[in-house]
Amino acid sequence: MSTTTDAHTGGSPEGIPAKEAPADPGRPGAPERGTSVWTTNFRLYFGARTGSLLGDAMLPVALSVGLLDAGYGSSGVGYALGAWMAALALCMLFGGVLADRFTPRRMMVLADLARLAIQAGMAVMFATGSTSLIGVVALQFLSGAATALFQPGVASMVPQVATDVQRANGVLRVAESVAGVLGPALAGLLVSFSGPGTVFGIYAATYALSAGCLFALRLDAAAAGDGEADSFLRQLATGWQEFKARTWLWGVISIFLLYGCFVAGVSLPVGADLIVSDLGSTALGIGMAAFGAGGVLGGFVAIKVRSERPLAAGSLGWALFALYPIMPALRPGVVTLSAGWALAGAGLAYWSVIWATTVQTQIPAELLNRVYAYDVAGSLTSMALGRSLAGPLASVTGQRTLMVLATALGLACAGLLLAVPAIRQLRAVRTGAEPDEDEKQRS
Repeated sequence: MSTTTDAHTGGSPEGIPAKEAPADPGRPGAPERGTSVWTTNFRLYFGARTGSLLGDAMLPVALSVGLLDAGYGSSGVGYALGAWMAALALCMLFGGVLADRFTPRRMMVLADLARLAIQAGMAVMFATGSTSLIGVVALQFLSGAATALFQPGVASMVPQVATDVQRANGVLRVAESVAGVLGPALAGLLVSFSGPGTVFGIYAATYALSAGCLFALRLDAAAAGDGEADSFLRQLATGWQEFKARTWLWGVISIFLLYGCFVAGVSLPVGADLIVSDLGSTALGIGMAAFGAGGVLGGFVAIKVRSERPLAAGSLGWALFALYPIMPALRPGVVTLSAGWALAGAGLAYWSVIWATTVQTQIPAELLNRVYAYDVAGSLTSMALGRSLAGPLASVTGQRTLMVLATALGLACAGLLLAVPAIRQLRAVRTGAEPDEDEKQRS
């Protein structure tokens, strides 16, 4: 997500902009400087994202219950969820190229329409009792592929619909955290009363809402071009060149390959197993709700707190999330668990907002989707590998020891962010809604 010249960032080849670099209030579709983030375009985009996020949060519950009731067991659930994740990882890079070639909005609307049809098919399958594991796996693979077409545009659309990029990302992160708490609870209630078919019907409807909101966006003509003349493979290669040209970018991703695998990826399944064994499934549910509530808090903090060196400040988020694995290892009570996981959720949310804002403001719009796709593909790979290794590693070290090691590694990785000069020294790019230094002095 870097550039080969300094013109895009007003700074060095490493993407460190000069302190006096001007804001870019002229991004397509962005509101004028100093206006509220809640413009018509942002409201529409917010509706699109919150609708689909709520549906995504409902999926694991509905899919698990539906396949278990159909007699396919936990292995069937694993196959279906694994097919979705595999398709997402395999197709993400292509989705980034297509978003840059045909504009992100077009690809996002097409992806939503595809997922509407796919999840409607799932609803019919479960509602009629004609559930086939092969059919479910195939549909979830297609859904993952469609999501890969949608996801790259998530990064580049925010600068088009909001000038204050960090505030917009904070609002979206708060909504994501709320959806992560409400979605599973809502799915559980609906499944118990009316079955998984109803949940999948609602899930399909969220994609209709998202497509409608995205289609209604009024973007500048420059944001709706006809793509580039370069070949598909050349655009894919250009995305890789732009990715590796930024030390701060590939440095963070390289460290996250370690962090995502052996901290986040390992701690999620092992931590859940420990809590259920020690405190029961109800305690796990309470802890996860606290984690989601912490995410809301972290999103609000990211809206209010800004740093001249965002990635250095964001390292605090990595350090706070390192509380997640250590809490189950300590055999805590429910209150202590909830407090620790709330802080972990706040840290993760804060980092997510800081990282998204940094990428969106440091990378030129015409390259953002492709380069962001490399970011997401690397993150998905490391998380999936970590979950696969969780069981074998726990059998060697013991679950609690593994969680302690994960926490130690998480803190070390947070320290590595600060140890790399290109990451630590990267300066924030002011966006149009943020006052510059002269305005701060006059106010």
